[in-house]
Amino acid sequence: MKKSKLYPWYFAAGAIIIYTTLCVIPGIIGIGYAFTDWSAYSKEIHFVGWENFKKLFSADTNYMKYITNTLLFTAVTTVAKSGLGLLFALALSKNIKLKNFHRGVMYMPSVLSILIIGLVFTSILNPKVGILNQTLRTVGLDSMTQQWLTNPKIAFWSVMAVDIWRGTGYIMTMLIVGILAIPQVYYEAAGIDGASGWNKFIHITLPMLKQTLAVTIVLNVLYGMKVFDMVYALTNGGPGHTTEVMYTAVFKQFSQGLYAEGTTISSVMFIIMVVTGFFMIKVLTKDEVQE
Repeated sequence: MKKSKLYPWYFAAGAIIIYTTLCVIPGIIGIGYAFTDWSAYSKEIHFVGWENFKKLFSADTNYMKYITNTLLFTAVTTVAKSGLGLLFALALSKNIKLKNFHRGVMYMPSVLSILIIGLVFTSILNPKVGILNQTLRTVGLDSMTQQWLTNPKIAFWSVMAVDIWRGTGYIMTMLIVGILAIPQVYYEAAGIDGASGWNKFIHITLPMLKQTLAVTIVLNVLYGMKVFDMVYALTNGGPGHTTEVMYTAVFKQFSQGLYAEGTTISSVMFIIMVVTGFFMIKVLTKDEVQE
């Protein structure tokens, strides 16, 4: 009996050891390298203190622009995916014809490879032969044609639009599950009292969907902060550095052999994500703790 009671602790200890070995220790070592001049151009590594961090936040570099782009991407895509996902979830949780087909169509973009999406939309948004501009010309809206991925003023917005298109269906699916879990007796009672559809949404759907919405927002925020693949697939940070985000900068620094600078950027983003995730989860579980 004593041995059987100890078995869970053996598994827990093994999991902790594996996690510490594969995640915690490499992370600490990586943060340590941020305080050095580690690069591919020297066999020696020297301690430089806070120099890499000072450079990161210096006005002489573009890193603050990359941080701003990352935060903008996170804010815009989170709001858009959550808002559109909720609208589609409300529509497709009702008894309409072919609702499962529509759900599948909406969810499909979220399972596609980012590389495939990048190739497809690079073609669609091509200023000369892309389907979007060709369609606009066909219907007589030539003035609305744009260089969607090469115009510095709109390239980043185009990237965000593609990401919103890809991720909305996933958020919709999570919210549909949350909506279907709400007991119908609440809506029936509200209907007897003469409540309108809007009142039902405000006083029943939203409060009951609060936890699911919070989870989707946390996931969107964390995804937005570590975005790399969508930007890399569509613009690779261009034109110039207008669509550059923090993790494309990390990729390029490592590609150039500037390992210490890349590690510094990655460490800063890791800290930001941990702090953000901690506070968002704290807000998410606030009501549960009170209960």
